[in-house]
Amino acid sequence: MNEAECDEQLLMEPLNESTGFYVKATRPVGEWQTKHHKLAIYDTPHYGRVLRQDGSNMTSEREEFVYHENLIHPALSAHAAPRKVLIIGGGDGGSAEEALKHPSVEQVTICEMDAEIIAVAKEHFFAVHRGAFDNPKLRVLVGDGAKFIRETQERFDLIALDLNDPVGPAEALYSTDFFQQCRAALAPGGALVLHIGAPVARPDRVAELAQRLNGVFRIVRPYTMYIPLYGAQWAMAVCSDKMDPKSLTADEIDRRIEQRKLQDLRFYNGETHEGVFALPNFIRDLVNPPRLKLQTRGRRLGIVRAAAK
Repeated sequence: MNEAECDEQLLMEPLNESTGFYVKATRPVGEWQTKHHKLAIYDTPHYGRVLRQDGSNMTSEREEFVYHENLIHPALSAHAAPRKVLIIGGGDGGSAEEALKHPSVEQVTICEMDAEIIAVAKEHFFAVHRGAFDNPKLRVLVGDGAKFIRETQERFDLIALDLNDPVGPAEALYSTDFFQQCRAALAPGGALVLHIGAPVARPDRVAELAQRLNGVFRIVRPYTMYIPLYGAQWAMAVCSDKMDPKSLTADEIDRRIEQRKLQDLRFYNGETHEGVFALPNFIRDLVNPPRLKLQTRGRRLGIVRAAAK
């Protein structure tokens, strides 16, 4: 715990070497040193109870829906009838809770390295998982996600990487080899979804991960949203060889939400589905391979010239 946390109850969240933000806490709830991580829980006026891992904000009671809905629903809603979902990480249960809302889903598997994260979430973060751990469709495995992906014979309609940043133990789960193994574990028409970082604070990281993903999957659709607890615009990506979530209109997404009777959506709807995939130019330049940049610019010039005639 740093000095600011001790004296002023300011939870510092660095975004890079020169910027960051803070969240004021009213009291510490508890600390745990697990085999893999240092966990800490604080009560805060703005976000309710906050979980921190290794000195960084992970999730909170009041705004977790921004991250979890955006990680899960753009990909699952674009799939015609998803049945099996795998979440690597995700020990707080928030991503599983969102995936279980889709009625065609028969099984959600969480593969979490740290059993104590699951135990802490069960005790302190019902507002995040909402009882998902008691759902008979949920299978919880404690172990190495990379090893599970490498050895499994199962095939999944969605693999969600609900992980911390690609540093330390998590770094291997953002490698090209691991992305290729995830692709092999997808059912036909399935997709991989993951966060790829903060485009303003970590543009180099976003660009590098997008480049790796573009080298593995035929369709890579980055998308962005502002995540309050992370204090930044955040980027995610849906990756597939067949499924393109950007091809669905707002009306079609709203129809699917109604048909599937998806409940308690505080962020996700047809318009936000379209909206998160609308990338500013500086992010397009980060995430698109060079050939796509040239094609996009060529089409724009063609339209302008045609209009001029």
